Amino acid sequence: MSPASPPPQKPDRRDRLIEPFDVDPYHAREKPKGAATCSECGVVFRNGRWTAPAAGAAADADRPAAEETVVCPACRRVQDAYPAGWVTLSGAFVAGRRDELIGLMRNEEAMERGEHPLNRIMAIEETEDALTVTTTDVHLPQRIARAVERAYGGELEIKSEPDEHRVRASWRRDD
Repeated sequence: MSPASPPPQKPDRRDRLIEPFDVDPYHAREKPKGAATCSECGVVFRNGRWTAPAAGAAADADRPAAEETVVCPACRRVQDAYPAGWVTLSGAFVAGRRDELIGLMRNEEAMERGEHPLNRIMAIEETEDALTVTTTDVHLPQRIARAVERAYGGELEIKSEPDEHRVRASWRRDD
């Protein structure tokens, strides 16, 4: 009689390679130790998240005495000229509504920044029949492009590059 073979072993969970949740190079690997303020734009890191600074005299009373000064991820992207998102609005329609479209984009940015102060427009480039907007995050371009589509119709395409943490939205209307 041959000896019994050992029972099959269950794989050890520690053997699995687990990818980090967020590998965006502009997200800090470590959070600031306490409260921190961006030296460029003034946003405040407190209780684990970035928030807009308080306004007026309340800001000074609200600010902790021992505060670290850092450069926030959005300002680092602006300094490096490395956008996370693009929105391109093109077609004959754009030439006649340029100011209106820029106003809509700025309004969407303002609403987004109220909740997420790191989500910003970096630049708006104008050509004869197109507007190209670059942003510091991947959510704002989608929000802007969908707002333009809701307001004016047209054709919208959104392409995301998850491995690179980037998104490109293209909207077109030719009439």
